[in-house]
Amino acid sequence: MTVAELNSLVLAYLGDAVYEAFIRDYLVKKGYPTVKELQEASLSFVSAKSQSSILKKLLEKDFFSSEELAVIKRARNAKSHHKPKNTDVLTYKHATSLEAVIGYLAYTKQEKRLSILLKNIVEV
Repeated sequence: MTVAELNSLVLAYLGDAVYEAFIRDYLVKKGYPTVKELQEASLSFVSAKSQSSILKKLLEKDFFSSEELAVIKRARNAKSHHKPKNTDVLTYKHATSLEAVIGYLAYTKQEKRLSILLKNIVEV
């Protein structure tokens, strides 16, 4: 299956898993001593509000390639039957878009670019 044939929400599903694993590894390496502290620190990265904010900052920096922007727009415009919890629809769509571009890079095995994106995310 080609990436163009994949539903953008499927890319977001994949991206969510890749992103969460990266953030967990990043925070463990930062030296948080308890799971409670790890969980609290992760919220600044994995909540829809945080992801939406990160996406906006990266867009302002013109970080994304034209292919990545196409994935972001496709995910943002995707019809979802999921009602977001604890956030508004626009914030949820932006967060989903960030996850989709991460999923896109993972699915297409663009490891170097994925690594650059993830490093930029924790530096934003």
